[in-house]
Amino acid sequence: MFVPVVDSNNNPLMPTTPSRARRWVREKKATYFWKKGIYCVRLNVEPSDRKTQDIAVGIDPGSKREGLTVKSAAHTYLNVQANAVDWVKDAVEVRRNMRRGRRFRNTPCRKNRSNRSKSPFPPSTKARWQWKLRLCNWFKKMFPITDFIVEDIKARTLKGGRRWNKSFSPLEVGKKWFYEELSKLGNLYTKQGYETKELRDSLGLKKSKAKLSDRFDAHCVDSWVLSNHVVGRHLKPDNERILKVIPLRFHRRQLHALQPAKGGVRRPYGGTMSLGLKRGSLVRHHKWGLTYIGGMLKDRISLHSLETGIRLCQNAKGSDCRFLTFNTQRAQLLPDLKVRVSAAN
Repeated sequence: MFVPVVDSNNNPLMPTTPSRARRWVREKKATYFWKKGIYCVRLNVEPSDRKTQDIAVGIDPGSKREGLTVKSAAHTYLNVQANAVDWVKDAVEVRRNMRRGRRFRNTPCRKNRSNRSKSPFPPSTKARWQWKLRLCNWFKKMFPITDFIVEDIKARTLKGGRRWNKSFSPLEVGKKWFYEELSKLGNLYTKQGYETKELRDSLGLKKSKAKLSDRFDAHCVDSWVLSNHVVGRHLKPDNERILKVIPLRFHRRQLHALQPAKGGVRRPYGGTMSLGLKRGSLVRHHKWGLTYIGGMLKDRISLHSLETGIRLCQNAKGSDCRFLTFNTQRAQLLPDLKVRVSAAN
């Protein structure tokens, strides 16, 4: 794994090796920091060279998992397998049912009014494409990226050739919006699914049918092939290590919980702050170590594991947590599959 490098103004430079990054930090030439789970260094001195190579990001969209690869002609810097945002549709339905239920109870409520949303596509589709764009912006802050290449996906629309039919599918509308935003970050290229398969077959690579597995050949093999097509002509992947990224789900402030408690009283529910700490933020606890902030109960907050997301405790004091940085996702560097297979044998 290479270490991203930025200058004193946070402008991305070419990545360096871990040993060189540690030497820079030891000699006070650089200061290390974490960028949403990735170790980076910020130079304290003027860099010896500001020349950069072309770096491309290959994107393989998916309904449950997605693959993204950051690669130059010489090295593969990062392989990311990200979980897709797939809970918005159910959350919107629950919100709708709660709002309808309040209108039939003897409680203060507003009158029904028409949908004021001006978004051209549903919230669930919008959240999926926004998540991909956030990942690309995350990469852009760490690497001098010049190109983006995406495996183009299409949705079948009604036959007839009418003009309105071009925007019939929300998937097509969301994809068009994503391409417009992505073209602002760099050069944009697209490939059809069969073209990606031809590129993969030409290199003798195979894609696994286990789509939910944490393997390089599940999704990242396609994203690597796409980025390699733009900037490099490697004959086989030089880095198959995967960074697993899972977006954190935040429950926004609601009027009250869905189910009433004892006595028919409904407690407040949701929000993004816990005792003055923003939920999802990375903190260090004297007992549980590096964790992230969850919900709160009275004067106590819950802490969650960075690797699994499991709640470690729900009685931590705010004074015992040392704030490190804001965070909106979980990132875990998975062990190399080849090393695991050789160790098992």
